[in-house]
Amino acid sequence: MSNPSSIYHDPTDFSREREFTISVFTENNIGLLNHITVVFTRRNLNINSLTTSESEIKGIYRFTITIKTTRDTVEKLVKQLEKIVDVIKAFVYEEKEVIAQEIALYKIPIKAAQNGLHVEQIVRDSNARILAIEAGYIVIEKTGTQKETQRLFEKLEPHGVLEFVRSGRVAVTRSMHNLDAFLKEIEKNSVNHQKTN
Repeated sequence: MSNPSSIYHDPTDFSREREFTISVFTENNIGLLNHITVVFTRRNLNINSLTTSESEIKGIYRFTITIKTTRDTVEKLVKQLEKIVDVIKAFVYEEKEVIAQEIALYKIPIKAAQNGLHVEQIVRDSNARILAIEAGYIVIEKTGTQKETQRLFEKLEPHGVLEFVRSGRVAVTRSMHNLDAFLKEIEKNSVNHQKTN
């Protein structure tokens, strides 16, 4: 069974739980976030991360949601999301189909950084950077996958992490397809359908 919501279709089993990225393209209307999260709540599904941003098309916004579930469940979920009036289109992707990043910030005591070069070495080896130096603490920034940002947290934890925050995922597809092309294809099909009727 093919899945029109996925640019690539992975024919592997539908029952194995794994992480998926869902991209939901919408108009920017008040209350839409609530409508989207209700769809997850009704299916008793936990959202691992959620980010929103403008898309490449003016006036159209993009929700990027990560969720761990089965292929069968996520495809049913996407169909429900597309029934929301303000949702233009929703896509679901396997991990291998997207390029994804997150950003993490770590606040640690400045005395930890002053005790030798260990923290500095950790920052350098992790391809992170010191974002700010304030009285009493420093802030380190790391961009990467969730595993990479978590690994840095575990390295810094023995030095005393005062605060830690990680953004949700942002992702683009590896495919050359984009929403604009998809909308044009829908419009073209609609015109052809009208001509034949």
